[in-house]
Amino acid sequence: MRTLLVLLLVLGSLSPLSPRPAAAATAVCVTSCDTLDPSRAARESFPLPDMVINGRVVRLHASDPDGMAWASIDNGVANDAVWLDRSWDGGASWEGLLGKATIPGSWTGTRTLMYNLTDPAHHRRGLVRACGDAQGVACTAWIYPDVCDAACDRAVPGTGDAQPVAPTTLFGRTIRLHFDGRGMAWAGIEAGGAGDEIWLDRSWDAGASWPDGSSLGRTSVASGATGTHTTAFATRDPRGRLYGGAVRACGREATHASGSCTAWARPATTRAAGAVDALMWSYEPYTAWWPSSWWNSAVAVTAVADAGGFDAAMARTFDVNKAAFPAGGRSSDPIEGDFVSRAIDDSAWWGLAWIAVYDRTRDTRYLTEATTIANYVNGFWDTGTCGGGVWWNRERTYKNAVTSGLYLRLTASLHTRIAGDTVWGQRARTAGDWYLNSGLINGSGLVNDGLTSSCANNGQTVWTYNQGLGIGGLVELWRATGVTSYLDAARRLADAAMSRLTSNGVLVESCDAANSCDDNQKQFKGIFMRYFGDLANATGSATYRAFAQKQADTLWASDRDSLNRIGQRWAGGTPNTTDWRTQASGLEAVLAAG
Repeated sequence: MRTLLVLLLVLGSLSPLSPRPAAAATAVCVTSCDTLDPSRAARESFPLPDMVINGRVVRLHASDPDGMAWASIDNGVANDAVWLDRSWDGGASWEGLLGKATIPGSWTGTRTLMYNLTDPAHHRRGLVRACGDAQGVACTAWIYPDVCDAACDRAVPGTGDAQPVAPTTLFGRTIRLHFDGRGMAWAGIEAGGAGDEIWLDRSWDAGASWPDGSSLGRTSVASGATGTHTTAFATRDPRGRLYGGAVRACGREATHASGSCTAWARPATTRAAGAVDALMWSYEPYTAWWPSSWWNSAVAVTAVADAGGFDAAMARTFDVNKAAFPAGGRSSDPIEGDFVSRAIDDSAWWGLAWIAVYDRTRDTRYLTEATTIANYVNGFWDTGTCGGGVWWNRERTYKNAVTSGLYLRLTASLHTRIAGDTVWGQRARTAGDWYLNSGLINGSGLVNDGLTSSCANNGQTVWTYNQGLGIGGLVELWRATGVTSYLDAARRLADAAMSRLTSNGVLVESCDAANSCDDNQKQFKGIFMRYFGDLANATGSATYRAFAQKQADTLWASDRDSLNRIGQRWAGGTPNTTDWRTQASGLEAVLAAG
């Protein structure tokens, strides 16, 4: 009965005055917040048939680029009204009277303001409809009840059959979750009998709830058959900016009320696709970053750009975050515009991020921004202390490996991308020569954290990202100059890392064993793998490629759950932290394997 009720609501066949309590509307922000004026819509379409009430026309308008909708009423008289309803549970209940507007005076029509269709920040998918009161109340159908990705909901399953989680059994029946090669999901039941049922549940919040995705494709085993399957359903909603949707297969044996479900899972048409989809699940489109780490978000941007796709999200990240922010808005430091702050290394991370996005899109505004950031960082190159190197912060308290490695990679990258450049190439060569002779690299070929006040290696922790930045900077300098000694130096750093920063051939951070890595350290290994993979491609070394492949194979087999979430410890084990930072790190390892 409940399934029938939901279906009727989706078709818009029930009165908006049905006895369903209306939740209080909470403002939703995606790329804009609720109540945006329709004059600011990027596009206008009319996705549904109008509803006519006593000669008045109630119309639903949508702007897919904004992900918003609004309603209008025309051919009316004073006091006729129009509004939106929005449902977060497939139409079973709704926030009513959103933006309610009444025709004034001698006018013949009016419209509401715009409201968001989905809520990615809270992992909710919405349905919206237009309603009017003109001596009678009626509504249009709900907009976009089906989710569309590679195909739309209720498609015929395509080729390929991945089964990411173990089946569940119920009174001798086997219930399986399947993904086709497009990432569309369907459920099947085997060894059953007539009347057995099978369906999918779909969740946008990693399986915590599924109010708009219960009993999808529910179907029964026919008389004389022993099994059946559902149609296929999408797990991503690009139009709604909802990624990382999860599904599970559920079934019921005909003579019992109880059912059984598999674990929740997300598809992975490729390793990279599965990993980046899980990373984008944590992206917040309104504030346009991954809350709440500033430089870590720059590294996540780099990983997404390396993976390809999501160009619109990267553009929004650029547009929103190019502004200035007070302390606490993005970082504990004020961000002063153009992604710069007193933390010179944080600024440089954003420079490299925009180079990665430029490489992906060829949009020159990203290269221009990277140049602006590099000019800022260059202002802290100082030959007066230790003969060169970039200060870590504006207070000039420390010369360390991370800032020096970032500067080397950034300057060399600009030279190889700016036609006719001479300035950045010379700066890169100066930075590379200083780096190799600075003392940052110890006698074992490992990069310690920085230099003492007397310009000696301080012997502090060897972090994998410092090792990786050294490799990446020297590889790019070799590209810029053709001088093989720089490539040879990158090889020495890579060889030292493979022998001294691994356990059983798998890269480890010094904080991995105790699962004590902080939010910064969670991303270090992925940074290393990005630049190690660059070296593997530059040299064609079978040894380096095999090492990169081992990292990806190991984490995919041992450090990934059925939702494609990747943790800190690539060889697995417990405890093991998993969040968007470890996800971005694991994604770069997957990409390094090619």
